[in-house]
Amino acid sequence: MNEPWPITDLDPVRRLHALASGIRGAHVTEAHIDTPFERVWDLLGDLEGAFGQVVPDMEQLHVVGRHGERVEATVRSRYGMRARLRGVQRPGWCWLQSRFLLIGVAAAPEGPGTRVAFTGGVRLPTHAALIPLGVRREGSRSVQRLTALL
Repeated sequence: MNEPWPITDLDPVRRLHALASGIRGAHVTEAHIDTPFERVWDLLGDLEGAFGQVVPDMEQLHVVGRHGERVEATVRSRYGMRARLRGVQRPGWCWLQSRFLLIGVAAAPEGPGTRVAFTGGVRLPTHAALIPLGVRREGSRSVQRLTALL
């Protein structure tokens, strides 16, 4: 009767899969990179710098506020779309979203390398869905760009 409730801890990549599974049209692109986690996250965690070189659609990202893990940023895509993103960033985890845009990035140590995962896309207003056009391609391009930078 008084059995303790089971507790599980998901690594950031598994957490990204869990959150993305609840969003229609989302796709998670995952890869293993033969580079230590610290070096990978130095690039992915640099929102105003290297992050824009990894995520193909980001023309400009500017952090306008930070309170602990909470982040607020403005972004402009190479197609001219603008958004104000809010979310959480911590080592191995970044989830930023606005009414029209979602960006999710995760990384976790795996052996001597790092497992990385990307999801995101354009949201349909008033729907818990992403427009599925180009989501897979953008994820693959993010992995390629990250690998090239490392």
